[in-house]
Amino acid sequence: MNIKKTSLYATATAATLALTLTACGGSGSGGSASGGAWNKDATVNIGSLYEPQNLDNTAGGGQGVTEALNGNVYEGLFKLTDDGKVEKLLAQDYKVGGDGLTYTFTLRDGVKFHSGKALTSEDVKYSLEKVIADDSQSARKSNLQVIKDIATPDARTVKVTLSKKSISFVYNLSYVWVINSQAKKLKTTEDGTGPYRLDKWTRGSALSMDRFAGYWGNAASNKKVVFHYYKDATALNNALLTNAVDVVTSEQSPDALDQFKSNQNYKVNDGDSTTKLLLAFNDKAKPFTDVKVRQAVSSAIDDKKLLESVWGGYGKLIGSMVPPTDPWYEDLTKVNAYDPARAKKLLAEAGYAKGFSFTLDTPNYDPHPTAATFIKSELAKVGVTVEINTITPDEWYTKVYKNHDFTATLQEHVNDRDLVWYGNPDFYWGYDDKQVTQWVEQAEQASTTAEQTELLKKVNRKTAEDAASDWLYLYPQIVVAGSKLSGYPLNGLNSQFYAYDIKKTG
Repeated sequence: MNIKKTSLYATATAATLALTLTACGGSGSGGSASGGAWNKDATVNIGSLYEPQNLDNTAGGGQGVTEALNGNVYEGLFKLTDDGKVEKLLAQDYKVGGDGLTYTFTLRDGVKFHSGKALTSEDVKYSLEKVIADDSQSARKSNLQVIKDIATPDARTVKVTLSKKSISFVYNLSYVWVINSQAKKLKTTEDGTGPYRLDKWTRGSALSMDRFAGYWGNAASNKKVVFHYYKDATALNNALLTNAVDVVTSEQSPDALDQFKSNQNYKVNDGDSTTKLLLAFNDKAKPFTDVKVRQAVSSAIDDKKLLESVWGGYGKLIGSMVPPTDPWYEDLTKVNAYDPARAKKLLAEAGYAKGFSFTLDTPNYDPHPTAATFIKSELAKVGVTVEINTITPDEWYTKVYKNHDFTATLQEHVNDRDLVWYGNPDFYWGYDDKQVTQWVEQAEQASTTAEQTELLKKVNRKTAEDAASDWLYLYPQIVVAGSKLSGYPLNGLNSQFYAYDIKKTG
């Protein structure tokens, strides 16, 4: 689970997709630069609202560290492209044992870390162990706890033995950064194998990266990349208008888009998002232990009106945890759809004809306060009183995610294919259905993607019918760039933003 502006990382089960050989390049990039040759020595300035909390993605680095460093500074055995495919990267080849429990990876030859040290199997072993360590803040830990043993027969061979089959294992490896096993102080420095090396990080301002001359693959299309960080969308848009930045990774102010759409010097790109805004119930805390109460609250909120008020004509309604880009997507927006009369009827059947009150723990950054106020107003119409408790991301992580000390909360879930968290009764929202848990486990141990997809469609429908959470809407993924730019990612799956294909003219 990757949650915006918090220190959480994870993934969920996914189909084992076609694997092809690639390096420093991919599909799904956008933009068509204006006439003229592109400048190989250009500096690309990127504007973002998501500064890293630190530079270690197993130590609470947050969304920002993924956006800046994933694929740019650090690489994995595999990479997830902008259109959701999995491709071999530092793994030159791999074989799976007949029982599906043994994976043998052959590492690419000639790869060096930014420090100059050659990549070896020990570095891969160290990187995997770092993700599943007791002190890791990465929820990848739970995905990869199927790892039973990691052997390194020689410098270029890694043999991983699993405790049980995991059809998503290769997919999950695309999120594991391979780090120099000898590296220190990774919260403030780095030692990856990517096409860029870290130049300087000025907290509260910018993070710059230089093209790495010793990169094993195709050189980056630009010499330098600088991520500039802003506190709000207005400042970010002003930076784009004044050419302080060349591209905005994710536009958060739809009201400002007209000024870019009407200007030939800019291009507005509407890509595919995997970010869901959730009203997450604590399904182990009364009154949300009652499915009828969860259904009632979901039916009392006009998601379409909320989406329109926040995003105008952008974004999509979503009736479950599964976005249209996931293989097991089904349109379930009619399940527990907006119907205040039904909401009142369900509340009465649950014994709350006169309503009830609860506290909504709300992160303090947009759009959560706006959404919380809207939800409070909607639920008041059916007799439910909402007290809004505004908290910081760090407070949310401790209070909600770690301690499960909440009744309901708002949060953004960034990752694709994260439906499977409803199969984990210990996850922060506490949804516990034995049939769902069994389906999720069976899906992960499936022999084919068709079997996996069929099972997860059942999970999708059951969790939607149970109103395990209220999935308010799917964010748009709006990338705004200057017309001199091309090759930038459009979809930003899981918050990554590959910069190495970006070309700049002039």
